[in-house]
Order: sequence, then C-alpha cells, then structure tokens
Amino acid sequence: MPSEYAKALGARLRSIRQQQGLSLQGVEEKSAGRWKAVVVGSYERGDRAVTVSRLAELAEFYRVPVAELLPEGSGVQHEPTNKIVLDLEKLYDHPSDELAYVARYARAIQQQRGDYNGRVLSIRADDLRALAIVYDSSPSGLIDRLNDHEVLVADPRSLFQS
Repeated sequence: MPSEYAKALGARLRSIRQQQGLSLQGVEEKSAGRWKAVVVGSYERGDRAVTVSRLAELAEFYRVPVAELLPEGSGVQHEPTNKIVLDLEKLYDHPSDELAYVARYARAIQQQRGDYNGRVLSIRADDLRALAIVYDSSPSGLIDRLNDHEVLVADPRSLFQS
C-alpha cells in the first residue's frame, strides 16, 4: 500500500506530465525508451519508490526544477528575502561585466520609479528573486555575490551623513 507521501509525489509527477501534454506512452516515445511507460506509471501511482537521482533525471527530462516535482508541504520552502539597497555609484562604475544585468535592472527600476537620486536604490524582494533567476542563483546567493563586489549598502543613511 503506497504511503500518503508516495501518492502525493505521484500525483505531482502526473500533473507535470499532463501539463506537458504527454501520455505515459508519449513519455516513453519522447525519451526514446529511457523512461518506460510502466515505470513512470508506477511512480505516478505511488506503487514504486523513486530515488532522488531518478527524480532529478525525471525533472531534467520534464525541464522543471526538482522542487516542482515534490508535493506541497514536503519541506521545500522558498527562502524569505527582504529588500536590499544598492550603492548605485559603485554598481555603475563597477569594472566587471558580471554585474551588468543588475545595473541594467537598476536603471530600469529608476526609470519606472522616476527616482534619480543617483546614490542608492532599494530593490524589493520580488525584484531580487527575478534578478536571482537571471543569475541562476538563489536570492541569498545573489546577495552574497553583490556583497563580494561591495555594491550593497548596509545602512543607507550613512551615505547621507556629513
């Protein structure tokens, strides 16, 4: 008898497959036999345990992050983020092209907000998540990268004190 988790995982696998318009036989055909219809079906029913490595391979086949295959409430959480403050002078004068996307994004935000104080710009959590996707990173990983390049401001008020 499959566990509740196995059933939930199977339902998630089935949902992803169906969203892609694939039948079980379609999965076998598209994968050139790498994924047998009977095996994928047994994963989806929860009758057969799927290893982490096989789940990762299946996620790659479906072209989705592994976390998307896991059922709700499985312990995978999106990390919370707060807004960050960029030092625009350091960002725009940075010699490396590594921060080019951040600089372009910051300019777009400035234009959208009509905010040209030229010193700092706050980046909201949603913007930070979007930028992290561009850099194929987590928000905290992007924050670390920005810290390494010294373009984050810990206390923005300090820039305006004489």
